[in-house]
Amino acid sequence: MILQGNQRGGAQDLARHLLKAENEHVEVHELRGFVADDLKGALNEAYAISKGTKAKQFLYSLSLNPPQNEKVSTESFEDAIARVEAKLGLVNQPRAVVFHEKNGRRHCHTVWSRTDTQSMTAIHLPHTKRKLMEISRDLYIHHGWNMPQGMLNSELRDPKNFTLSEWQQAKRIGKDPRAIKQAFQDCWAISDNLSSFQHALKERGYILAKGDRRGFVAVDHACEVFAVAKWTGLKTKDVRARLGNEKHLPSVADAKLQTANDMQVRLKMLRNQQNKIIEKRKRDIAGSEKILTQKHKKARDALKYRQEQRWVDEVHQRKARYRKGIRGLIDRVTGRHKQIRKQNELELKNNHLRDQQEKDALIFEQLEERRLYQNRLDRLQKFKHTREHKLQKDIEQYRDIAKGQQSSFIKKSPPKHEI
Repeated sequence: MILQGNQRGGAQDLARHLLKAENEHVEVHELRGFVADDLKGALNEAYAISKGTKAKQFLYSLSLNPPQNEKVSTESFEDAIARVEAKLGLVNQPRAVVFHEKNGRRHCHTVWSRTDTQSMTAIHLPHTKRKLMEISRDLYIHHGWNMPQGMLNSELRDPKNFTLSEWQQAKRIGKDPRAIKQAFQDCWAISDNLSSFQHALKERGYILAKGDRRGFVAVDHACEVFAVAKWTGLKTKDVRARLGNEKHLPSVADAKLQTANDMQVRLKMLRNQQNKIIEKRKRDIAGSEKILTQKHKKARDALKYRQEQRWVDEVHQRKARYRKGIRGLIDRVTGRHKQIRKQNELELKNNHLRDQQEKDALIFEQLEERRLYQNRLDRLQKFKHTREHKLQKDIEQYRDIAKGQQSSFIKKSPPKHEI
């Protein structure tokens, strides 16, 4: 469980942040040590008490983020909070506990008041980062979770907190020389003059051009230059005999420029088409997520109603065990009244645990369902980033070509620009 905490002020801003509607589910789980019965009122109360001290950062705010796919019970969150509280010296300090759910993940926020009302000073919190890291490691070991590499060795920790693997450039797959030669020979076979050969090459993505010194060459979509004689398997004089003079053809530089400009336009069009398709898919998923969130809220409300009704019935059952009048006095004398009270207290504790476990089970089930949508979004976003990066890289490389700059996209050509 990743633990991140900091001292801070700004009670109202923090309350607004913790209650933000952008989360799919927000639950104020506990308010301890406050007179107020709502989060805003509680944190404002902490602020008012802090005015008796010199502390500006009168709160300590902690976020608890468990591993994404682990089912972490409310009891486990409470245990983690208790460990932090004991380690930092915040035991019995007023605190608020809030649960958030978003994108198929459940995490927790806890806010303590740092004000010691006995001494009217702010509790000193030294070395919190180190202490939280120790607790975090203990929690991973205790629960048997896979510990992040950054916790095992600080040198392995990612300083940017995100992976760049999605943005790595994919290596280009080279063309099969046999396929290139076959394409040139096919174009030659179906052509009987310059115009028809030029058209046949264009259909396969090549622009016929004149070499820098002499002869016919073809420029492909990657701006690589191919000598026609070599790739058709003919002699230069035989090529010239059929095609004639190349002086009216574009130069290699012009062919590259034309290809680069055409490819930029084409790639930008493909990028726009891709983005439109992806955005539509994202809207569809978001609509399904909204319906699912409403369904989940109704299920939680229904469970809460059932538990409240059952709770009322159980309260009546516990009260009914106490006899009234003379019999009640006899029960007190004989000790039966005390036994009933202990029985009721035990049942009360067990029933509270039962209700919380039922609620956790429903939350776990809903998180699994929600993660299916989030996984779809993640895969879609990853695909978009990868594809967009590749397209943008190609666009930039063609732009470099168009500007006459050296680009890694072009392999170095022989002096005559003829492969």
